[in-house]
Amino acid sequence: MKVSIFTSCVVDLMFPNVGIAMVEVLERLGCEVDFPEKQICCGQPTFNSGYEKKSKATLINQLEAFENSDYVVGGAGSCVGMLREYPELLKDDEVYYPKAVELAEKTYEFSQFIYRVLGLTDVGACYEGRATYHRSCHMTRLLGEREAPFVLLDNVEGLEMIPLGHIENCCGFGGTFSVKMPEISEQMVTEKMNDVINTGADILISADMGCLMNIGGKFNRDGNPIKIMHIAEILNSNVDNSRIQLSSEVAN
Repeated sequence: MKVSIFTSCVVDLMFPNVGIAMVEVLERLGCEVDFPEKQICCGQPTFNSGYEKKSKATLINQLEAFENSDYVVGGAGSCVGMLREYPELLKDDEVYYPKAVELAEKTYEFSQFIYRVLGLTDVGACYEGRATYHRSCHMTRLLGEREAPFVLLDNVEGLEMIPLGHIENCCGFGGTFSVKMPEISEQMVTEKMNDVINTGADILISADMGCLMNIGGKFNRDGNPIKIMHIAEILNSNVDNSRIQLSSEVAN
């Protein structure tokens, strides 16, 4: 099974270790992984800032970058959600609308791909610790994914998962929202930090680096130690290959 990695800007520039973990996990699960070098930003920051027409060139670039990919897998629910919105954004373009539909249909968030396409619930990971999971807004509300990360994390040997209070609440990042509404964003991330503290967890896990960057930054500013980890890093830890049961489609 051929998979193209969609890194997103935040992985490329700030969390390269997440990209490495994604590749290692997918290759271990039998995928043939490539990285189309033509890919750039998904266009979300400029589009959400009101530059709709100027963002079109970015959208088209992404369509061309992944045109020959069988599957596209990204490490950020927010950015994957943007690719899934391309058909709506390009619905009036006779040339690029069909390509936008094709890209949207073959694009998945990392944990979503493992669970829903590869059909796996256990990737053989082992990690000792007490952790809680932040459910990002875009992954939940745009992708509609509320299950995959929890199933995969529940099968990580040695990892104690503690439910996060008010899990449905935004962390206050929202990309440009945190810049345009800093006072409100600060209050939201403070509430999120306190909810995390109340779990007693030592590790905060998420599938969106923007959220991890925002919440982790608040912890650092307040002098509260906590380890932040992307789900790919957890699933790439101390792997016991004997626990991985590949489907016949992947194994072949």
